Amino acid sequence: MLPNGQGGTYGKRDLPIYLGIRFLSEAAALAQSVAIGWTVYRLSNAALALGIVGIVQFVPMFLLTLPAGELCDRVSPRRVLAIGLAIQSICAGGFLLLTLFSGAPMADFVRPTTTGLPAALWPFYIVLSAFGGARAFTDPAGQALLPFLVPSERLARAIAWSSSAWQVAVVVGPVLGGLAYALGPAVAYAMCGGGFLAAMLAVATLGDRQPAAPENTGLKDRISRVVEGLAFVWSQPLVLGAISLDLFAVLLGGATALLPVYARDILHVGPIGLGLLRSAPAVGASLVALMQARHPPDRRVGLKLFAAVAMFGIATLIFALSDAFGLSLAALFVLGGCDMVSVNIRSSLVQLATPDAMRGRVSAVNMLFIGASSELGAFESGVAAALLGAVPAVAFGGIGTLVVAAVWMSAFPALRKADRLLSISP
Repeated sequence: MLPNGQGGTYGKRDLPIYLGIRFLSEAAALAQSVAIGWTVYRLSNAALALGIVGIVQFVPMFLLTLPAGELCDRVSPRRVLAIGLAIQSICAGGFLLLTLFSGAPMADFVRPTTTGLPAALWPFYIVLSAFGGARAFTDPAGQALLPFLVPSERLARAIAWSSSAWQVAVVVGPVLGGLAYALGPAVAYAMCGGGFLAAMLAVATLGDRQPAAPENTGLKDRISRVVEGLAFVWSQPLVLGAISLDLFAVLLGGATALLPVYARDILHVGPIGLGLLRSAPAVGASLVALMQARHPPDRRVGLKLFAAVAMFGIATLIFALSDAFGLSLAALFVLGGCDMVSVNIRSSLVQLATPDAMRGRVSAVNMLFIGASSELGAFESGVAAALLGAVPAVAFGGIGTLVVAAVWMSAFPALRKADRLLSISP
């Protein structure tokens, strides 16, 4: 079967290669996030500086993700993914150069500017902005590509395997990032650049299957196609409810941005401990993803989605109040497992309810919401921590997630009543 569903065959090697790309790119991104988080907090000693890490990535993602989705529907998602990974590799090289060739004495290196933040942080923020722009292309392209690699009846299982590869990367990446950073930040950034480059080269080995190009490709037509993708999401309560639930739950409940604060000031475990904290959610998520790959969710998927989001909020609240490293790891483990249930059900619902001709645009909307929840959540956490302190900020997020789950159950009955995934179709 071709990507448009009109016959032909799927390449047998494509899915394993795709899973390898998923692993390499995400492991490199998470290892880099550990290195960046520790660098920024070491230079600034300010939770707000960690929040700015999120907002400088979100702005280019917000501006570019929807056009990137339209581009995926117009050209091969494979090419868009390769270009995005190439830019991410260049950004890792930029972090490496900033680390190697900063000749300023340490007193000048950390000297505050009129903003109250060290002058040396702003070059890092500039490169992070470019990295966010690259993610605007790689995230929707990677998501839109998978349905073109497997038959529709295997899509839910393929999504589960993709989630497994992603979660294994989220386990391995932060630990490697913490260990590499302990050897030196230059080692960490060089390792990340190599990971992005290897993923880019692997993309080139995938088949060149792609959606049929639209007849009209002028600027006005491209804008109308972006609007068409937004209108489709808005018109589908199942899709809109699933995507927006993830947006607001993670926006409020994300504690990841403040993990450097917990690692250094509350749990006192250093950069290696930070890597373990970043990996703990992925350990739980990986186990759940492997179970879902063998036994995909069958009945009452809507109720299972809401239950997972509620448990995510409870685990966040427990983590917020914990000052014991073991309990904190356990809470993050449960948090990650619940998140994986949510991710798998939500991704399956969105993909199965989307026609082939709109996968790039709908994937872009989905990834924009995810990016907004992650990066804006990081900014929200940093601002809240600066005003309230780290512990109250994370606790507030956990409570907020529980409130969102309750409100969305009432606002989106179609999502709450969703039963079998196999019954979902465009």
